[in-house]
Amino acid sequence: MNRFILDASVVLAWFVDDPLPPYAARVRESVLGGARAVVPALWHLEVANGLAVAERRRILTAPDIIRCLTYLEQLLAQAIEPAEDFVSLRQALTTARTFGLSAYDGVYLHAAGRERLPLATLDQHLRRAAAKAGIELFR
Repeated sequence: MNRFILDASVVLAWFVDDPLPPYAARVRESVLGGARAVVPALWHLEVANGLAVAERRRILTAPDIIRCLTYLEQLLAQAIEPAEDFVSLRQALTTARTFGLSAYDGVYLHAAGRERLPLATLDQHLRRAAAKAGIELFR
């Protein structure tokens, strides 16, 4: 079974971007096809925040948000699993400083390295940091 680290940027693109970036579509197809997405604990908060921002900006409506949540809850039950590790304050800061990332993005990079899994992200800074760290990107 294929497993990979799933960044919130990809999931949010499923609901917010029009048109949907082909990369985000490939990731979604992979998950729907049986791949397992692994997410750090902060993923839930980042996705919730992204949906809240999209609603405030009137990109999504309240009924849209309900549909998003229902879809995500189904994926969480079937295809998304929590990462095994806890990232300490020191490790999050070290990764962020080393690669010029936010601490949040550093957690994704750390998870991909620790789990030895490819990283699915639309964030260009995170993609460059993954390349620098020798972490495979989801293709």
